[in-house]
Amino acid sequence: MIVRRSKDSIADPTTGPKLWVVLARAYKSFAAFIESSVEAEGLGLSDFMVLEVLLHKGPMTISAIGEKVLLANASMTSAVDRLDKLGFVIRKSHETDRRVRMVELTTNGRAFISDLYERHAKELEEVASVLTREEQAQLRSSLKKLGFSAKEAAERKRAVAR
Repeated sequence: MIVRRSKDSIADPTTGPKLWVVLARAYKSFAAFIESSVEAEGLGLSDFMVLEVLLHKGPMTISAIGEKVLLANASMTSAVDRLDKLGFVIRKSHETDRRVRMVELTTNGRAFISDLYERHAKELEEVASVLTREEQAQLRSSLKKLGFSAKEAAERKRAVAR
């Protein structure tokens, strides 16, 4: 396994723009790896994300799934339609509000995503193993902090624009 290590030096300090480029490139590489794994199973990434959220969160509305996986309702509807045709999900009326449609895994869908997710998690652990557990925890914490900062900055910009 080849692991590239960037040189940290005072002559080449990390700046906000450099951090953005590294983050974007790392995300693109990670996403490409995940997409290739999922596509090998005959699924698109959005289909996998829908199955994964239903596995871990249980039955949900299409809009709630979309919020979890960061996809628009139109994309979510298409993904659920594809998964329904494959027999992995079904739509049911809500128990107390018949206007609400819930999406849930079928028995076949649960078996499929349980197996796939287990393999997927192992592959991601392998990729992340270039970092120690401590480095992984620090990275997670730093990325969350950075994400909240960016979210707050975007909200301030929107408030000023109003």
